[in-house]
Amino acid sequence: MGDHFIRHIALLGFEKRFVPSQHYVYMFLVKWQDLSEKVVYRRFTEIYEFHKILKEMFPIEAGDINPENRIIPHLPAPRWYDGQRVAESRQGTLTEYCSTLMSLPVKISRCPHLLNFFKVRPDDLKLPTDSQVKKPETYLMPKDGKNNAADITGPIILQTYRAIADYKGSSSQMALATGDVVDVVEKNESGWWFCQMKTKRGWVPASYLEPLDSPDEAEDPEPNYAGEPYITIKAYTAVLEDEISLEEGEAIEVIHKLLDGWWVIRFYQAQNPELRSFWKKA
Repeated sequence: MGDHFIRHIALLGFEKRFVPSQHYVYMFLVKWQDLSEKVVYRRFTEIYEFHKILKEMFPIEAGDINPENRIIPHLPAPRWYDGQRVAESRQGTLTEYCSTLMSLPVKISRCPHLLNFFKVRPDDLKLPTDSQVKKPETYLMPKDGKNNAADITGPIILQTYRAIADYKGSSSQMALATGDVVDVVEKNESGWWFCQMKTKRGWVPASYLEPLDSPDEAEDPEPNYAGEPYITIKAYTAVLEDEISLEEGEAIEVIHKLLDGWWVIRFYQAQNPELRSFWKKA
């Protein structure tokens, strides 16, 4: 099975979506063995199908041979009609279910079926488009009370940041006012971070945020001085002195990927920060 495994799975809440038709998806924060944290979305019907296959793979642990040997948690079947109240009521069950999954023997908790189910899919990365008439509605788990997010995430601790300037987000992003305090759920190396603030959540440019605690603590990954080859997919004209202008189709080497979206590159002996969004992998 190698070293690829999941450390924790935390339920963040659920979304009410309207495309292609009204339905609900649950939002999970998955922490992998390399400490990376990814947000994935799954319908309850998908979760239940995953659950059924898991039981078929491990009939003894599912209690099919002897009910007393069951260690795989129970999960109720989907209802004929799933409304918002039902989606909300399942959160406690799913929180307990995920917690139990992670405590199962390694042959189950690290099996390919489980790992593949919680891997990021292309749909997990899609943001709502401006053309959508009705945007998704997000309902986050309360931070206090019975479903305390701090209780369900275990060692997963969301980092808190403060907005240093106003930002007017589009429909798929979150607007910020100077001084707003947000929790960062996921840091994408594109420079866009997935944040939550009370009952709101969305993508925010990292350059508008500063750490609330330990602002001088380094978070960026270590440089890769060997370089990683990329090709520019769009021309870019330098604006500041420490930037570099490039034409479309230029071959470059990336030596440092900063989490605020700027990358340090090697290009004709020059080392300057550039916007990551202009590159694609070679």
